[in-house]
Amino acid sequence: MITGLDHIAVAVPDLEKAVKRFLEDFGLTYEGTEDVESAKTSTAFFPLPPTSIELVHPLNGEGPIAKYLEKKGGGLHHLCFRTDDIHADVARLKEKGYQFLADAPSPGAHDCLVIFIHPKSCDGVLIELSQPPAGH
Repeated sequence: MITGLDHIAVAVPDLEKAVKRFLEDFGLTYEGTEDVESAKTSTAFFPLPPTSIELVHPLNGEGPIAKYLEKKGGGLHHLCFRTDDIHADVARLKEKGYQFLADAPSPGAHDCLVIFIHPKSCDGVLIELSQPPAGH
């Protein structure tokens, strides 16, 4: 079941500059960066309970974020909904006709299981589902 808005992701062409903006200019709490090899992204998180802002940047200049930045130059990338049972939510949404970008959830930032819903299924908005590890 969807339990909340986990984060809003912003694709950024310059991660250091964007981190500085959110940290120094906006005064947000900075949780640090994490490379997510499977997604070919470097991420930086700024918690704003009960949600977060996630900055996403291409890891080693490649992957889907690199392609997004080439097309759009940065901006709102996706919304992420937190779930307590990602497999049940995927099955339920597939029954309703939603298309996903992968066949099954995969590891994401913070040791979460994640999967993306194709933007064509959500009026052009990329939606991520994320299940935190047990105990979080």
